[in-house]
Amino acid sequence: MTSKTLSEEFPIHWLVWHNDYENLDRELAKKTHDKELLDPRGRAPLQLAVTLGHIESARVLLRHGADANSENLKYWSVLHESVSTGDPELVQMILQHRDYQRYTKRTVGVPELLQKLKESPDFYVEMKWEFASWVPLISRMCPSDTYRVWKSGSNVRIDTTLLGFDNMNWQRGSRSYIFKGGGDRATVMEIDHDQREVYSETMKISPSMPDSSIMRPSEAAIAARLTSPIVTTYIDTEKISFERSVFSASNVELVTKTRTEHLTQQDKEKSKRNNKTPLESFLGVAEEHTKTQAATNGISSVSYNPCSITPEEYFNKMIDLEERDIGRPIEQATKTQKFKATLWLCETFPLSLQEQVVPIIDLMAASNAHFKKLRDFITLQIPAGFPAKIEIPLFHVLNARITFGNIFAMESSVEGVSCIQDEESACVVDDNCFTPPPGYGRLGDAHHSRLRDEDDELLQFAIQQSLMEAGTENDQVTFWEALNKTTPPTGPAREEEERLLQRAIAESLRQNSGLEPSGPVEISQPRSSLNDEEVQLRLALELSQKESEESVRRRKEEEEQLEAIIKLSLTDK
Repeated sequence: MTSKTLSEEFPIHWLVWHNDYENLDRELAKKTHDKELLDPRGRAPLQLAVTLGHIESARVLLRHGADANSENLKYWSVLHESVSTGDPELVQMILQHRDYQRYTKRTVGVPELLQKLKESPDFYVEMKWEFASWVPLISRMCPSDTYRVWKSGSNVRIDTTLLGFDNMNWQRGSRSYIFKGGGDRATVMEIDHDQREVYSETMKISPSMPDSSIMRPSEAAIAARLTSPIVTTYIDTEKISFERSVFSASNVELVTKTRTEHLTQQDKEKSKRNNKTPLESFLGVAEEHTKTQAATNGISSVSYNPCSITPEEYFNKMIDLEERDIGRPIEQATKTQKFKATLWLCETFPLSLQEQVVPIIDLMAASNAHFKKLRDFITLQIPAGFPAKIEIPLFHVLNARITFGNIFAMESSVEGVSCIQDEESACVVDDNCFTPPPGYGRLGDAHHSRLRDEDDELLQFAIQQSLMEAGTENDQVTFWEALNKTTPPTGPAREEEERLLQRAIAESLRQNSGLEPSGPVEISQPRSSLNDEEVQLRLALELSQKESEESVRRRKEEEEQLEAIIKLSLTDK
């Protein structure tokens, strides 16, 4: 393959490789090119420019509309790669354009989603979210919530009481999210019923958008990214297969990858928590450390092509580069946890997944990590039918079970919803459902100040760290510290606590699964010899056992009811 054919097959990539940004600008201005075309290594032109540290080419591509939210085939985003270079100017530019593109995409996307919903029948439905963990005792900390959804024409309202997770606490509150469509614009309202305040934002599809400078990140935000590990968490969909039980999706792998090559040694030490506790051992999280290090020949400066790969090698798909790649040498740790996801499918369901439910999930996915995970899963090639109940992994230790119920308010009455039976619709939703209560304060358009800088990946990382690893800079929080919110013990006290924790988990696993623990368990001591912590452990185990039995009983009843509904739907054709 010659240089001429390479430049013809990948003209934009070729100019980016050589950082020929002046010709790149002229080429993009005079011709229409696919700016998201992937090269043989799975990178779009902007990904290639950032990985090579070519800030001039990256600036030209962004000016011509390249996607700053894209990911490569290894699930690393453009922003991830910019942080790995350690270049503050490049990080600032990518972060600014990423946030700007997210805002403009939302401005166009929300009105389009509402217009799509307008053409579908009106409905009311409740989505019950139950959070659980396979780790003993953690389920006691997990809440549940019911999202209530009203849809009338191009108006949508979603109510929730579970706002998020922060510092080992589930954040509760009463919020309504209202989306009202009309023509080329949409109004989005977030109603805080606790504070009696309404945040509103009017979005209009317009060819003239505000300048991207309104999204310029702060120096503190850039510094925070450059001194923190790069983390991505994703569901590996390549190995998923569906088996009919109800429907069980096996080989669902939740993968978390962490990169640290951009960190100084001091930052690495600060973020490192490698002294594994017994809890992490019981979590069964497979962790693999990889480090790609190219020979530097005594040169300390950063090289973005450390393996000296030629463009002829890079763009020739017939050449296997094996472990060689462009970009800064990667230092990466990977954690993998296997799950089984379960779907309860109903072939005759009163709602349409694609026309009615998926647009609602899309509306919420922009600002809710749980809905984003749900969307990623239901957009797979799942078997035919409506998933009346879904159980999916959210994080390494948390599962979510989502059940659709009270459709059209037929099971229990809902204010503003009238259940009817005619050929076109099954319920009527009152317009008052989409109006904020009188007397609430109005804060006007507040989208700029309310934009969050954190990625969903950083949220996931924070939750995982809080549950498993978070603590002081040099110490690691154990499970009992998390429950009791106490200062980490040291020395013999910590060793004793970890020994008790290991025994408690082993005993709980034995009680719940009927399996013998791998090591000796000495729980059955005379009560007089138990100290306060051991008493707490015994009480917690007893409570956990009772909750587990009750949960199994409820789940069995729900499954029997759903299976009966599914069988009935199959026979009533």
